[in-house]
Amino acid sequence: MTLSLVQFRAPDGARGVALLHDGAARVVAGADTVLALAERALADERTLAATAQAAAGAPIDLAGVTLLAPVDHPDSAHLLLTGTGLTHLGSAEGRDKMHRAINDAAQQTDSMKMFLLGVEGGKPAGDAVGAQPEWFYKGDGSSLVAPGEPLPSPDFALDAGEEPEIAGVYLIAADGTPVRLGYALANEFSDHVTERGNYLWLAHSKLRPAALGPELLLGELPAHVEGTSRIVRDGQTIWEKPFVSGEANMSHAIANLEHHHFKYALFRRPGDLHVHFFGTATLSFSDEVRTQGGDVFEIEAAPFTLPVRNPIGRATDVAAAANVRVKAI
Repeated sequence: MTLSLVQFRAPDGARGVALLHDGAARVVAGADTVLALAERALADERTLAATAQAAAGAPIDLAGVTLLAPVDHPDSAHLLLTGTGLTHLGSAEGRDKMHRAINDAAQQTDSMKMFLLGVEGGKPAGDAVGAQPEWFYKGDGSSLVAPGEPLPSPDFALDAGEEPEIAGVYLIAADGTPVRLGYALANEFSDHVTERGNYLWLAHSKLRPAALGPELLLGELPAHVEGTSRIVRDGQTIWEKPFVSGEANMSHAIANLEHHHFKYALFRRPGDLHVHFFGTATLSFSDEVRTQGGDVFEIEAAPFTLPVRNPIGRATDVAAAANVRVKAI
């Protein structure tokens, strides 16, 4: 049984949460946000799925409302977007292509070394701690783009590329325990030309917005997730490729990725939300595709019933487009 939650805004402006099951949506009574519903579940010591099922009532046609990101926080500074890369079997190939040009062909790149660390030690037995993955910061809740809204690419960006991924969504409980609420289908938008210039610019290349599909998948993620990533330009598909995720296709266990993120005390601040991207092995950039403004990214994968779909937009931050100078006082 697949259950998921969506957040929506009704035509009158009121917010709500709906439970999706077998293609049907029902309003979850008494909850206007997934965060509020999760806090209720923690207080009642119940699962999020059980809490939502108990409160699910009237049916709702999702075509008549505006779908929102599956999680948000009233203070965007308390929602952190982070991620990890080189976590999927085969994911080193595209990265290695990007970085090989600046290395002696006889040498193993740092990307390949990092990938092999995961292959050899990313799925430790029992409660052992596995190899440490690559890690990056993307932004706070202000960088999370709603379904269908443009992904704003800054004027200084050299590329605007998609990354079809699964993301874990977490709430830090009052005692500092990270609690996984569920999983979301994601587009971890990145600047691959900047990254290719020097792998130490990875941190710069990741400071971009990101999009999640409308659904928060409850329960466990299937071991094998298979979907399709495509780019549509002027109504025509210019690139399309299947992608896979889930632990059967990963060099790291999800629990290992979670440990290496939440081992830092600053990421266990009660009340904070975290969206943590698990990585991908499929990029249009690796196939020499160069996107342009207005291109639409479409990512879909079962068991998610709703896709991630966002066009490339342009950032409206005037200061970022200018030559920024610090003012001393």
